[in-house]
This record gives sequence, structure tokens and C-alpha cells, in this order.
Amino acid sequence: MARRPSLAGIGLTLLLAWLVLYPILIAAAQAADRAAIAAFVQRPGEWRALWASIWISVASVALAAALGVPLAFLFERFEFPGRAVLGALVALPAVLPPLVGVIAFLFLYGESGFVARALEHVLRLDHAPWRLQGAGAILLVHAYSLYVYFYLLTRAGLAKLDASMLEAAQALGAGRWVTLWRVTVPLLKPSLAGAALLTFMTALGSFSAPYVFGGGFRVMPTQIVASKLNGDVSLAMVETVALVVVALAGLTLLSRTEGDDVLVALGKGTAPRRRELRTPSTRALAAAAGWLLAAILLLPHLTLVLVSLVPYATWTTETLPPVLSIVNYRRLVSEPERLRPLVNSLWMAGASTTGAVVLALAAGWLAVRRRVATRRVIEGLLALPWALPGTVFAVALATTFAVSRPLALRWVLVGTGVILPLAYLVRNLPIAGRALLAGYRQLDPALDEAAASLGAGRWRTLSRVTLPLLAPALAAGASLAFVTALGDFVTSIVLYTYDTRPISMEILSSLRLNELGIAAAFGVVLMVTSAAVLGIGMRR
Repeated sequence: MARRPSLAGIGLTLLLAWLVLYPILIAAAQAADRAAIAAFVQRPGEWRALWASIWISVASVALAAALGVPLAFLFERFEFPGRAVLGALVALPAVLPPLVGVIAFLFLYGESGFVARALEHVLRLDHAPWRLQGAGAILLVHAYSLYVYFYLLTRAGLAKLDASMLEAAQALGAGRWVTLWRVTVPLLKPSLAGAALLTFMTALGSFSAPYVFGGGFRVMPTQIVASKLNGDVSLAMVETVALVVVALAGLTLLSRTEGDDVLVALGKGTAPRRRELRTPSTRALAAAAGWLLAAILLLPHLTLVLVSLVPYATWTTETLPPVLSIVNYRRLVSEPERLRPLVNSLWMAGASTTGAVVLALAAGWLAVRRRVATRRVIEGLLALPWALPGTVFAVALATTFAVSRPLALRWVLVGTGVILPLAYLVRNLPIAGRALLAGYRQLDPALDEAAASLGAGRWRTLSRVTLPLLAPALAAGASLAFVTALGDFVTSIVLYTYDTRPISMEILSSLRLNELGIAAAFGVVLMVTSAAVLGIGMRR
């Protein structure tokens, strides 16, 4: 009996290494091409793309923090009419999948979008007042979509602050600003560092915004895909390794900001009271500002819904669409070729989520409950896909599974219906893994022992005790993983075929054919499905 957990641990470790680490090693080995390395080193465009990825990611962190942190203080520290509802609305950008958020921005703020057309009409201009393209457009999209990390994590950190720490600082004569910078901010350091890490890694691997709005401005994820599509696979491998190095360096530097010198709050654990805005004028001003902000943040969602109701070729130069109908939604349901991408996305997201959850459950049982010798390696392999951009894994999987070498554990999966679910599974391992490992750590081992003493076997204990107690973590991890796979774009564009194309690729295809209503309708379906799945997961 003592050997079984160890054998199971070794087996799971080898499986995770084959799924996660092996493709990266294959890509790194193929990057050791002198001609490709020389081409990368000698071309200024490669270095410009690499530098652009770095500074865009750093700037995204700064912008997201500038938006998210003040909003967190506003909604967590002050009490005003509508605070709870507005606080939830402010987090709504999180339900927009990356590509859907990008096309919503395109419809709203693009050269032919609502805002630009309205200004053209009001100012009587002959052309759009701006061109939404380049680094500025990418940063605008990143700021809108990524500030949620800082907002949610800072709010969580503020909710856990000990009011006695702040009261002690004030009793010693510290003013409001001194207390903020000398007490509150150091206590929030883990939350701020975690948000910065999430924002940096997401921006570094961002593909949708640079792909749609980049124009001639290239970042490394779009450079990698361009090299691969042009047939220069060796150069794409070198670019992939370069992006991996930057990602790991950023991960290391930002992780160190969560060092052991973080101030620890000890006390009675009572959160500070929210400040009541007492004067009627201040309360009305705060409520009006909050609703105005919520309306601005909801504009992309509403724009997507409005454009989805525009029939093909009925909206040309008018500021607002002259005709609205549900014909686009009828086409999605009635035309098999339109419905196939949605069906593909649903079953592939479901299959990948199921696989990721099963692996995460096994990893939690072995690493946390059985504490096998390879538990650290298991946890590291579960987290590794999160530390690397999606483009990296897509190219690595495409390289690894494009040849048939069974003795090397490589089979031809590219072009089949297996490769995309496999890619989504690997990308979802950190999401499911973090949720379920945390859930396992909160379980009392005595419960398993009590079940065993009552005669329950291992599988009965798992089904009747462990899984019901893990239900919240399971629901959270599964819902996040499903939504992430459902709206995936960056790995899909590298690995899809016409028969396996997911909904994100159909949105892109509709945009290229100028079928804006169809693209928006797909986006609405994706947005509503994501919101419903996340809502069910969070309620569970």
C-alpha cells in the first residue's frame, strides 16, 4: 500500500511533464538553429518587437494600477447610494473574452465606430477624427480590460485590513496620507504585487489587441505567428524562446516583490468601517459619478449588442444604424456552417475543462493529501503554463505534434480534432490547479479518517466526503477554465483547421468579410455564455 501513492505520483509527474514541459523542450531544441539565431540577432525588427512587448507590458501595469487601485479604494472605503451594484458593474470587463473585448472597442472607438461617427457629424468632418491603431490603441484596450486585476485584488486586500493597525497609526499622530503610505500600502503589498504579476503576464502574452489594432506595430506574440504563417518555423522557435526568457525574467522579478519582508497585520482582524458621505450634495455627486463611470465601462458591452442587431449592408455612413432586427441571430441558429464554430467551442471547452479538472483533482490528492515525494514538481508543472504566453505553447505544441515518432512520444495531432482541446487543457491547468490545490488545503484530514473508521473505502470517501467539500473550489476552477477555453484566440489561430475552427476564429472571419452584425452576434453569444457560466460557478 505504501508504494501506490509514490507510483501514482511518479505517473502523474511524467504525464504532466509530457503535456507541459516536453513541448517547450522540443521548441527550445529546434531553436538551436544557427541560421535562425543569426537572423533573429541581425534583424532590428525582431529586437523592436521584443522591446515593444516589454514596454507595452510595463505600461499596461502602470495604467491598470492607475485605474484599478483608486476604484478599489472608492468602493471599499466609502459608503454611498448604489455602491454595491456599481462595485459589481465595475468588474464587468472581466466577462468579455479578449477578442470580444477588442471588437467591442473597434465598434465603439474605431474610425467607423459610434464615437468617431458622432464626432464627424457634430464637427462636420470629412474623415474620422482619429485612427485607432498602434501602441496607443493597444494600451487603451489593455487598460480597460486589465484594470480589473488591480480592482478586485486591491478590494480584497482592503477588506482584510485590520482597523486596529490604522487606529494605532492615527493615535501616534500620523495623518491620513502618512497612514496611507506608511501603513495601508505596505499591508497591500501582496495584493498589489499579485495584480501587477497577473497584469504583466497577461499583457506580455496579449495577442488579440496587437493583432487587430497593431497595424505596423509588432509585439513578439504577433511576430511569432507571422513567422510561423510565413513558413519560417526555425525563426518562430527562436522568437518563442526569446519570449519565454522575458516571461520567466518578469515572473521572477515581480515574484520577489512579494518577499518575506511584507508587513504582516496582527490584531483583532476587524476591517475598517466605510466612511459615510453625509452631505446630500456629496452623496448625489458620488452616486452620479459612479453611475457615469459604470455607463462608460458598459458602453463596449452595449455597443456589441447594438451592432449584433444590424442586418448586413444596412449601415453605411449614418451615425446610428437605420435598421435593427434579430436576423443575425437567426442566421447563427439556422445555418449549419455558422452554428458549427459555436458547437466546436462548446465541446472543446467542455472536454479540456474536464481533463484539466481531473488532472487537478489527482494532483491535489497526491500533492496535498498524500504528500508524495514529487509534490513540488507536480505543483510547479501545474503552474508553468500560466507563466508563459499562449503563443509560446501553441507554437510548441504545433512543433511537437506535427511529426509521427511514437518512440519519442510524438504523434501527428496537428490538423485533427485533438490538438485544440489538448492546447486548451494545458492552458487551463494553472486555473483548475490553483483552485483545487487551495480547496484541498482547506480540508481537514480528520474527515477522511472519520469516513475510513466508519467503513467507507477510498472511492466512497472521495465521492461522499471529499468531492462535496471541494464543490466550491471545483465550481470556481471549472467555470474559469471553461470560459477561458471558450473565448481562446491566441492558441486557436495557430492550431485550428476549417473543420475545427472555434467561435473566436469565426468572429475574425466575419470581420474580414465585413459581416459586422454576425461578428457582433457571435461576440454577444460568447459574452452571455461566459457571464452565465461564471455566475453559476461563483454561486456554487
